[in-house]
Amino acid sequence: MSDARLLAAEAVESHVRAFFDGHSVEVLVSGLGPGRREAVPDLRVVVVGPGPRSDSWAYVTAGCWAAMERNGQGLEFVVTAHVRDQRLIDLAAMIAYYHCEGHQLDLEHSMPIGEPWVPGSVCDHLLISLPYLHGPDLEYCPLPSGHARILWALPVTAAEIEFRRREGHEALEQLFDEAEIIPTDPFRASVV
Repeated sequence: MSDARLLAAEAVESHVRAFFDGHSVEVLVSGLGPGRREAVPDLRVVVVGPGPRSDSWAYVTAGCWAAMERNGQGLEFVVTAHVRDQRLIDLAAMIAYYHCEGHQLDLEHSMPIGEPWVPGSVCDHLLISLPYLHGPDLEYCPLPSGHARILWALPVTAAEIEFRRREGHEALEQLFDEAEIIPTDPFRASVV
């Protein structure tokens, strides 16, 4: 790991730890498997337990910025769920790989998961959104040579993605608000 990439990953981890002060925090080196590690060579997943700031688990990538930054700007991602589960750690790693292997996710983008978010869920896509559950204090992460923006990977349904393509991102978020979805509920009904 180069010094700059190491400093960036450590800064993301420190930012997450400071934001989630009072929560348990564990940093895991994610196993992307042969041939995939090159896309995100320094990927870690910061696993945050429930605590005073949130009653959910958060899985934050650390390493996307180092792999993809341009002019000191780059992204990391957070997945929020009601449980600690290895599948969600793997999902965070999958998002990082998808982003760094050429898809370059950004705000209002989406990606297919290829299977339900958790078994039995109708959510099989992710929508990249502002981290509404955590706010701008988590979103903006200062780094030694720039900043990372931490965006939320919200599990959604294929029908919701199709609606967003037709009607726009704001229209879909309006439906989420009207339905008062619980975004950490893997068994929530589709809003369309």
